[in-house]
Amino acid sequence: MIMPEVAPLLDSMASDITKTVYPKHDKRPAMVGIHTGGAWLAKELHASLGLKQPLGLMDISFYRDDFQGKGLHPQVQPSNLPFNVEGQHIILVDDVIMSGRTIRAALNELFDYGRPACVSLVALVDLPRRELPIQPDVWGIRMDLEPQQRIKLSGPEPLTLTLIESNA
Repeated sequence: MIMPEVAPLLDSMASDITKTVYPKHDKRPAMVGIHTGGAWLAKELHASLGLKQPLGLMDISFYRDDFQGKGLHPQVQPSNLPFNVEGQHIILVDDVIMSGRTIRAALNELFDYGRPACVSLVALVDLPRRELPIQPDVWGIRMDLEPQQRIKLSGPEPLTLTLIESNA
């Protein structure tokens, strides 16, 4: 399987955000990227959209429902939301949405900062393997993979998608 280039997907996503997400709200949104891949993508989208509010970055490690089983990742970074979340329209960016559990954890952390007016979800890759009823508002590409296959975003320079095959 040939993996798509990331740059054209980001261009398409930026266009979709301006067409579908912006018209739903009075003011321009703030953007939050989920470490690490979502943060890389959010930096690119934030710049291309010319958003005025500073970019927020979130590490959801402590909010994951598998924290007890996996333990703390050695590269946990602090979250930084340099704007008031209360009443704010937030664009939440992640690299790959699959089960929905990462997004659930991100929403839990986001609401610890305040109650946003709304949250729009943006993902580079949408893999339809949901365990929770969470769907992206904007995505770069939808892919159907075999159960043993995963997608990994590498970066930040260059941003590339890789297909990972597991033996399990």
